[in-house]
Amino acid sequence: MISRFVTLALAVLGAVSVSAQEAPPAPSPVVPATVSIVMTTSEGPITLALEKERAPLTTANFLRYVDQKRLDGVTFYRAMKLGADGGLIQGGPQGEVKRLLPPVKHEPTSQTGLSHVDATISMARFAPGSATADFFITVGPVLSLDANPAGSGDTAGFAAFGHVVEGMDVVKRILAAPTSPTAGVGVMKGQMIAAPVKILTVRRVK
Repeated sequence: MISRFVTLALAVLGAVSVSAQEAPPAPSPVVPATVSIVMTTSEGPITLALEKERAPLTTANFLRYVDQKRLDGVTFYRAMKLGADGGLIQGGPQGEVKRLLPPVKHEPTSQTGLSHVDATISMARFAPGSATADFFITVGPVLSLDANPAGSGDTAGFAAFGHVVEGMDVVKRILAAPTSPTAGVGVMKGQMIAAPVKILTVRRVK
């Protein structure tokens, strides 16, 4: 009797093992589509992946500037330091009217599912829907820049639309650049880079 029980148990275990081996593999997670660009600066190249699927309006807007070469020759002009190692760097035409296209509709992180984690590229703005070409890249997470529908005041946050793939060493060097203690207005006072870093070209990766 004991022998028959042991044999039956082994047979059941064997059937479970075979069943497990024959189970179809779990489907691979679908990775949202992105577009790669290279931002060549006087400090070195920064490669970014832009979220054309999750943030289509913001990405399409930025790519218009890239394809029309409207970002060639602009600068990184702001370095906002948060703590010892974090913060963000901001770049773009800085109000140079001849470079600007019409503002893009705001895509909040509550809609796109993105967040201002380390190495995120996002649009600078005043009111929601006023973003044109100026942008920033985070160093370390800055989650306070995400949309917060439950908050008060301006809860729309900023429109994250991609992340750095290569070149965070360049981003960190720019963040560490000396800033002027007097340049800048309002919250930006003391955050303006004394010798702005040139963005030589911005191109799609072929």
